[in-house]
Amino acid sequence: MTESTSSNAPFSALDAIRNHINSTTIADEALVAARDDAAEFGLSTPDDVSGSVLTMLMTLATARRTTNAAAVAATPAAGVVGLHLIAGMPNGGQLTCIDPEIEHQKLARDAFKRAGAVASRHRFLPSHPREVLGRLALDAYDLVYINAEPTDVIAIQELAWPLLRSGGVLVFTGVLLDGTVADDTRTDRDTVAAREAEKHLLAIEDATIARLPIGAGTIVLVKN
Repeated sequence: MTESTSSNAPFSALDAIRNHINSTTIADEALVAARDDAAEFGLSTPDDVSGSVLTMLMTLATARRTTNAAAVAATPAAGVVGLHLIAGMPNGGQLTCIDPEIEHQKLARDAFKRAGAVASRHRFLPSHPREVLGRLALDAYDLVYINAEPTDVIAIQELAWPLLRSGGVLVFTGVLLDGTVADDTRTDRDTVAAREAEKHLLAIEDATIARLPIGAGTIVLVKN
């Protein structure tokens, strides 16, 4: 869901629909500023289609929860992703942002401040997801959002899955590499790793799984 590139012109019905939604969605000032800041650092961010899906998933994951809602955003673009997640959380929910780059986390802090998000609703862990996910509380999160290199996906899934409550959502963005996983002529390291990651994720038994044609290709798993 996200962290995607945009096409200059529609070349399919799906692209036309996405472009229509993106061009007619009115984003608030805090979100626009967060996207602009991310762009200055060369960070890919969710478009409006992906962002709205992310907010909806967060809302559905916490629909029956009035207290202790929690989510994780492991991504360089935590400011933009975080605003979408916070929009779907009940009041009092907490977001944990994970990224090793301090500058990226500063962008997220600035984004949340502009949006008026209470400081107690978010925390920052300046580490790689592989290093810190295993330290988080088990069975305590409603949604975990991951933007990771294809070679890290399987290891991160195994760390993130125990963190989710029943009904929790695990989101891997960009894992389908804009569809190049389907190109048999591609045998580079990342494409091979992405194919292995997709196969691994689809084989998880205690999950409801969907592959979505948004961003660079997103896989969403709901914990049964």
